[in-house]
Amino acid sequence: MDIKTATALRRLRLVSAPEAVSFLLLLLCSVLKRTTDFNGVPVMGSIHGILFILYVIFWADAWNRTKWGKKTAALYFVLSVLPTGGFFAERKLRRESEDAVIASRARREGVVKSS
Repeated sequence: MDIKTATALRRLRLVSAPEAVSFLLLLLCSVLKRTTDFNGVPVMGSIHGILFILYVIFWADAWNRTKWGKKTAALYFVLSVLPTGGFFAERKLRRESEDAVIASRARREGVVKSS
């Protein structure tokens, strides 16, 4: 894995958890708006919107660089629209990057021949 691919995966991983938190907070603000006088939806909606746009941009970049199959790319996109999906995406991306680092070190040390 080259440095640009690793960076793309890292960016996607780093924005996935905050995007999930903002989604949950937006849902909470929506409930509070309807049940109390508190209205945090405009602020939380803006924050979540920015994080979601960043997620989609980083997702597209990661898909382009990693050459994921359509199923993997669709999985990461679907995880972005589920309220807690970002947490699962972050965990899965962390595992994927750790596996890539291990494979890269093994190739460098001659344990596995590169294809």
